[in-house]
Amino acid sequence: QVQLVESGGGLVQAGGSLRLSCAASGRTFSSYAMGWFRQAPGKEREFLASISWSGGSTDYAESVKGRFTISRDNALNTVYLQMNSLKPEDTAVYYCAADRNPWVVAEEREYDYWGQGTQVTVSS
Repeated sequence: QVQLVESGGGLVQAGGSLRLSCAASGRTFSSYAMGWFRQAPGKEREFLASISWSGGSTDYAESVKGRFTISRDNALNTVYLQMNSLKPEDTAVYYCAADRNPWVVAEEREYDYWGQGTQVTVSS
């Protein structure tokens, strides 16, 4: 079992930055691919970014490519999402997820464990 706890959300003005963190329990974190998703009110949850077990491979949704960066520190059992140039449309609950397979994956159904989410609100 892996438990995931997100942090770092909050209120930020458009054009600003936030860094989300996701702390994972369990000794198998370093063998899992990790991902970030978000869900805005009235919308389906959408994929944002994924990172392989080693951090050597990443994948991004077109909507955030060039603005968001996913990274991980396996020694700290933590995955990060650096978000720059934030827009009001980035307002959502942000979730991290873990996939027992080691390679990047964008499909939500492939992920095995989910955090509770952290709210990000971007004001105009």
